[in-house]
Amino acid sequence: MKRKRASRAAMVAVGSVVLASAAVAVALPVAAAAVGCSVKYAVSSQWQDGFGADVTVTNLGDPVTSWTLTWSYSAGQTVTQSWNATLTQSGAAVTAKNMSYNGSIATNGTTSFGFNASWAGSNPAPAAFALNGVACTGIPVPSTSPSTSPSASPSTGPSPSPSTSPSTPPSTTPDITVNSASRYQTIDGFGAAVSIWGSAWSTAETQTLVGLGQNQLGLSIVRTGISPVSGEWSTQVNALKTAKSYGAGVKIIASPWTAPAAWKTNNSRVNGGKLKTDYYDDYANHLNSYVQYMRGQGVTIDVTSVQNEPDWHPDYDSMDWSGTELKNFVCAQGAKVLNSKLMVAEAVNLNYGYTDPTLNDACARNNIGYIGGHLYGTEDSGRLKPYALASLYNKPVWMTEWNFHEADGSGSNIWGNPANQAVWNETLDDIMRTVHKSMESNWNAYIWWYGKRYYSFIGDGEAAYGTTAGAPLKRGYAFSQYAKYVRPGYQRIALTKSSKAAPLEVTAYQGDGKITLVILNRSNSAVNNAVVQVPQNVTRAEHYLTSQNANAAGQPTSVNGGQVTVSVGARSISTVVLTL
Repeated sequence: MKRKRASRAAMVAVGSVVLASAAVAVALPVAAAAVGCSVKYAVSSQWQDGFGADVTVTNLGDPVTSWTLTWSYSAGQTVTQSWNATLTQSGAAVTAKNMSYNGSIATNGTTSFGFNASWAGSNPAPAAFALNGVACTGIPVPSTSPSTSPSASPSTGPSPSPSTSPSTPPSTTPDITVNSASRYQTIDGFGAAVSIWGSAWSTAETQTLVGLGQNQLGLSIVRTGISPVSGEWSTQVNALKTAKSYGAGVKIIASPWTAPAAWKTNNSRVNGGKLKTDYYDDYANHLNSYVQYMRGQGVTIDVTSVQNEPDWHPDYDSMDWSGTELKNFVCAQGAKVLNSKLMVAEAVNLNYGYTDPTLNDACARNNIGYIGGHLYGTEDSGRLKPYALASLYNKPVWMTEWNFHEADGSGSNIWGNPANQAVWNETLDDIMRTVHKSMESNWNAYIWWYGKRYYSFIGDGEAAYGTTAGAPLKRGYAFSQYAKYVRPGYQRIALTKSSKAAPLEVTAYQGDGKITLVILNRSNSAVNNAVVQVPQNVTRAEHYLTSQNANAAGQPTSVNGGQVTVSVGARSISTVVLTL
């Protein structure tokens, strides 16, 4: 929008490895002596600087009531996060200990856990494992008697990385039932803007914002401005090129705040003023020149807006249009903007008066690809809902800007405190709630204001607010629960909820052989052991949660065919990714 004020209100399969090597000596727990074991270690996904791994341990000896598994890395890998086990690391040596619910392993029984880790250069599998100090050298053999000890994946216990045929209890009544036969909008992405008037994101900052690795946020749309001065267009080239090359399917939207002053009725870049009708062709050529310049720099501008906020005329770059004027311009001049799709109209509160004229006119309508609007006042005006006319003409609706940070009060440094309650309350109850509602409204994209700012997704280093430049902030982790896991091209699908799941605000999406649910629990009570039912068997389940005290942290799950059991913490936002 503008200079806002707070008041504007891969599976890389390593496979099974049977290992023979010297054991790593550890202290044995009471009643935990094992005399044989085998280990399956598999890298489930791998990205530029990190990977996820699943470990399955089979006990070939006497039953154990607690366990410790040890191994060492040979290439500097470092564990960063774990589930279904507590992992610690000293140098190359890694120690995994059972949780309270999965310490018992019967003879020929198994237990599984998973973790994320960083790597650089190479990522070889560990050469040896030891269970309770005994080297895992065995091959599983049939059991002579049924196991009566609990498995590693009880109905109420976690197992975020189940095998294709997990051993689980009988099906139970679901709390969230996903219906993939009923489909809604296709998702174009989630994003944020570069600085419109200031400096560009650095390469590292851009990678943090658009990357899909550990502590990266997964944005898939980047918004930039079109300066009326062509000499300023180069400022954002490197950041936009990085976003396109480093991110996955990243789209760029470019928005102009004003035409050159001489083309306007007030002869000024600021305070609104209309584009003179005899300069309509010049303005169309100006927009096209920007798109072609960026194209020459290796940056595709996917969407070009005709005007940022035609209904707002502040004392900085701005330009005034009516809905009829926008329709006339797009009809007569829109085809001149090549290699990009036009958007109308980015009005402050998605005012239909600025978009209906274009949608209702076949000439204008055929020259645009998208409808845009901002969230300021949209909910209060009753327009945070499906836009029927846009749907009628198959024009995706993008929410292209919102900025809200009233939690900062009179300028405190609360934004640098990752556990600040005021920041979290605003993030969950205002920001993430409106993302949820926009998805329920069949909107195709949600784009926040600046991605780098003390109240946004990564810090800007401004001392007064206590953030570190380029470091992910709480709001960034929360937003990544959508952005990182609901990817462009996914389609929102239907679901129903039981009374137990009534406090949860849930949307579901399908794409890439996965069903992904984003769950907001804005209540003060956890919803434990919620059963998610999907139409197909689940081969892998992942659960990530952000709360006041957690940042996209892996959570336990339990899988039974097409059912997955998860526990959703109070005052949290979760993403459940189910690989089919």
